[in-house]
Amino acid sequence: MRSAEHFRARYGPWALVAGGSDGLGAAFAERIAGLGLNLVLVARRQGPLQETAARLRSLGGIEVRALSLDLSDPDFLAVLQRRTRGLEIGLLVCNAAAAHTAPFLEADPRDYLPLLDTNCRAPLWLVRWLGEQMAARRRGGIIVMTSMSAFQGSPFVTVYAATKAFLLNLAEGAGSELEPFGVDVLACAAGPIRTPNYLSSTEPNKRPKALEMEPGEVARAALRGLGRRSLVVPGLLNRLAMYVMGRLLPRSAAVRLIARSTRAMYGGKE
Repeated sequence: MRSAEHFRARYGPWALVAGGSDGLGAAFAERIAGLGLNLVLVARRQGPLQETAARLRSLGGIEVRALSLDLSDPDFLAVLQRRTRGLEIGLLVCNAAAAHTAPFLEADPRDYLPLLDTNCRAPLWLVRWLGEQMAARRRGGIIVMTSMSAFQGSPFVTVYAATKAFLLNLAEGAGSELEPFGVDVLACAAGPIRTPNYLSSTEPNKRPKALEMEPGEVARAALRGLGRRSLVVPGLLNRLAMYVMGRLLPRSAAVRLIARSTRAMYGGKE
């Protein structure tokens, strides 16, 4: 990874981590704090958010602001803009995500609206808002957390995977347009990550444990790739799986293979 001084000059002085209360978001926050950037942590759950903020403040040397906001709220951006007024945010990590665990035809379509708001609308607004500011300064960085499920249909996590495909295309398209303005945009397509939500929502004996990674490993890979690549798939085995699924198998066969895995992982739920 580049030096902390170079990282601060390129992406400082403030970083905003959406979904920064625990799991992968907390891992991102910890590594960014270690590079000397001040932090704005945004998440819905007040308790874990404040705990993470307090832990990072105790490290010393940086300022941490914890903002309890629901990114599915239509007014979240106006509140966020007001509460961060005057801060120069040079790094954005779009990590917040919502999932739904019901078979596609069994769910009320309205249940998917928070998923679309959190996973698609909120990152779109954040990238547009801060991307414009970064472009005006001719420097900055944006990390968009997508997923390996973005590359093909993923039965039993159908809508979640579709939102991740949106994020992949958003990051790649916006990144190409922002590159001439000195803004680095990275899509991080992660496989399964051992976060609290993942561990509590999957069947322990049915998980693809060989592909699983710790949150800190994924955050490190994304931060290392920022400014060097437009897409990172953390983990050698995950990259191999991507090659097999995307290059060696017909697309329909890949979808059937994923369906068997996700059906087992989620115990028959989406």
